[in-house]
Amino acid sequence: MIDYKEIRRTLHEHPQTAGNEQFAHDTIVKHLQTLHPDKVYTNVGGYGVIAVWEKRVCSGECVVDSTRGQVLPTTHYSLPTIAFRADIDALPIGHRCGHDGHTTILLRLAELVDEQFSTFNFQFSILLLWQPAEETGTGSRAILDSGILQQYDIRAIYGLHNLPGYPLGTVVLCPHTFAAASTGVVYRLDGRETHASTPELGVNPGLAVAEIINKFNGFMDFREAGRLSDFRQSTLICVRLGQPAFGTSAGHAEVMFTLRAFTNDAMECLLTDANNAVDEIAARHGLTVTRSLVEPFRATENNPVCVKAIEKAAHDMPLDVVYKDIPNRWSEDFAEYLLEFPGAMFGIGSGEQQPELHHPDYDFPDALIEPAAQLFFNLCRSSSPA
Repeated sequence: MIDYKEIRRTLHEHPQTAGNEQFAHDTIVKHLQTLHPDKVYTNVGGYGVIAVWEKRVCSGECVVDSTRGQVLPTTHYSLPTIAFRADIDALPIGHRCGHDGHTTILLRLAELVDEQFSTFNFQFSILLLWQPAEETGTGSRAILDSGILQQYDIRAIYGLHNLPGYPLGTVVLCPHTFAAASTGVVYRLDGRETHASTPELGVNPGLAVAEIINKFNGFMDFREAGRLSDFRQSTLICVRLGQPAFGTSAGHAEVMFTLRAFTNDAMECLLTDANNAVDEIAARHGLTVTRSLVEPFRATENNPVCVKAIEKAAHDMPLDVVYKDIPNRWSEDFAEYLLEFPGAMFGIGSGEQQPELHHPDYDFPDALIEPAAQLFFNLCRSSSPA
């Protein structure tokens, strides 16, 4: 009998950051070699792994070879596909976000699917995706760019994230957005250095930086209880201005923020407002501006039909379900899949007394592996093609 708690703990002891997930990749592939998926794709988008159990049905049409007088085998075709995703990367401080648990949940789901796929009347082909590089927001795009998912008629894709602060196993649903859009933005302001005794002969960006910080403080709207589009947030991250050279008036600066919003449209508006504000301030101070985005994440906007499917699958177990009308402020690159396929991400409680995600003391609870895998399996069995 497979000990999934031991697998999870082994993964926990071998954390690897985005782009370096060789151990997790090899652990997943080794596990799949004991099962019978129809296809396994390895090293997808880096160290990603995809396994597919393909449901093929008879078309009801026979083809006759008139030259030989033979009836050729009946044509078969694949049913639409339902997909499930787990992230596999760790933080620099180790597996302090629970991705080791997410990986193990999908390994257990693979066993459940494998045991019943040939006997149970599944209405879908099943695709399981272990994705690298979630923490940097690049893994889902690398998976999509591989073109493998597009080979399947994916009617729904599901993902979960463990949530400290909720009772163990409680399913946390967001009817619309599960996790916020966010991006780091870096503005470089270039003026002209000069001797500190004659600052009027140079262009010092200091006052412009102060104006930008004050302006961005106005890009804060915490009306979480109103429309999702009302919420937006700007967080000052870093300021670099000049050098510790007391004979020189500064001529260059960088100011960095993280911007957040609860919808993709609201994020586009916030970024436009931010860029316009910096351009206007820089122009008044005689500065040139260059800008770059760092780790942009789209909003994880759920499909309401898929959210209802999760609710039903949870109630059938039964698991407690709570609705969270206010999205999580952190971000998830699962959003990229939802731009191409219907689907939903949900939370599952990892304990009310658990430290928060990314806390040095956080450790995924092994008791969550089985109920989470069974919930995914219920979605496999109860879903029907749209």
